[in-house]
Amino acid sequence: MATFVDRVVLHLQAGDGGHGCASILREKFKPFGGPDGGNGGHGGSVSLVVDPQVTTLLDFHFRPHVKADNGRGGAGSNRDGANGHDLVLKVPNGTVVQTLDGTVLADMVGAGTTFEVARGGRGGRGNASLANAKRKAPGFAELGEPGDHLDVVLELKSVADVGLVGFPSAGKSSLISVISAAKPKIADYPFTTLVPNLGVVRVDDHTFTVADVPGLIPGAATGKGLGLEFLRHIERCSVLVHVIDTATLEPGRDPVADIDTIEAELNQYGGLADRPRLVALNKIDVPDGRDLAEIVRPDLEERGFRVFEVSAATREGLKELTYAMAELVDAGRKAAPPAEPTRIVIRPAAVDDAGFTIEARADGSFTVRGVRPERWVKQTNFDNDEAIGYLADRLARLGVEEKLAKAGAQPGDLVRIGEREFDWQPTLYAGVDFVPGNRGTDIRLEEKTNRASAAERLAARKARRVRSADGLDADTTDDVDADIDDDEDDAE
Repeated sequence: MATFVDRVVLHLQAGDGGHGCASILREKFKPFGGPDGGNGGHGGSVSLVVDPQVTTLLDFHFRPHVKADNGRGGAGSNRDGANGHDLVLKVPNGTVVQTLDGTVLADMVGAGTTFEVARGGRGGRGNASLANAKRKAPGFAELGEPGDHLDVVLELKSVADVGLVGFPSAGKSSLISVISAAKPKIADYPFTTLVPNLGVVRVDDHTFTVADVPGLIPGAATGKGLGLEFLRHIERCSVLVHVIDTATLEPGRDPVADIDTIEAELNQYGGLADRPRLVALNKIDVPDGRDLAEIVRPDLEERGFRVFEVSAATREGLKELTYAMAELVDAGRKAAPPAEPTRIVIRPAAVDDAGFTIEARADGSFTVRGVRPERWVKQTNFDNDEAIGYLADRLARLGVEEKLAKAGAQPGDLVRIGEREFDWQPTLYAGVDFVPGNRGTDIRLEEKTNRASAAERLAARKARRVRSADGLDADTTDDVDADIDDDEDDAE
């Protein structure tokens, strides 16, 4: 069973917002008391926080699927739904949050550092909040906005001041066990150390941390051995210490060749060229090891290395080595720029920024991109004609209709907003005021039929009556004229 995990993939799902409620108050003596639908609650968010008591990502290795609570739906009598509980995940110090393609979202260093990685959806408004002077009793409510769904990679990079590097079985674990309280596993076979070990060292009034990185071999930077998995743990170290085995019996191994090999791997990994180096020639308690250390020491000093002959078994030379570590760590801390307080940066939107863009595609369709239009589409119930008309009015007020026309859109063209597709009909919405009708309906969306409306039938009946009256008057006048002519003939 794995006991140390420094890289996991998290499948995160923030909570969805609750739906708003469409309700009409009905009480005794108040058969139509007006809208009283409450708003839906907001969905819970997922946040990461650095906890010094957490040292591994093991919990997320076994439970990679994380989901926050959804918001509750609104109800009648102006009752708003409850918000979903936010979910806070504790991560070790030095955790890097990345997307699956390697884009860094956050580098979490320092106890209490918090990062909201998945945001909960907004709750939909109830019809009481949607009422206005023209739409006094909306027959619809907004849907809750879906929460964020994403996969992120958590990668742990240990935060240590000094990193011990070297070949397997060079004595790194033994060294860290005697200069600190760390108790790593120690055995006489290669790759005993399978996970990084951290130890705290105190020298006079200086305190610093030391990381024991699993042994490196040629090709570690390209994936051989265990080096590629754990080289990331020395990225934050300000000092590197080469722990060299002077008593090895392996053919072709000597201290100078070992340092050259490790330096080549560090250079290939990249980003570590500016770190000061120390060399610890270990295992001088062995007679052959002490002799070899004395032979190679002048060559290493000519290269600019500070060399220390030490023995983890007898603790010889460790005092000088730890003082040198403390000196370099203290110099690095003084050279580091002072930590600045977090600055609050306000970036107001440009005056001429409409908050959306329109992209014309080669197939003749148009895509509208923007936070507000896409959110409005998600919150619209497309089974309700009045809700669709309300969405159209909002888009028209935002300027989407006007910009689509300027972009060359013609009636009937395909328009995409978010995951929805529409056949653009500007004559239905642009410049047309909302006319109240039955709740849940919008006369602008009613399909035209051959059957005349009630108003049209009434107008036709009035027209027929006028024509009938005019015809009757004309016939009566003709009859009177004929009688007068007959009387005149009789008189003659």
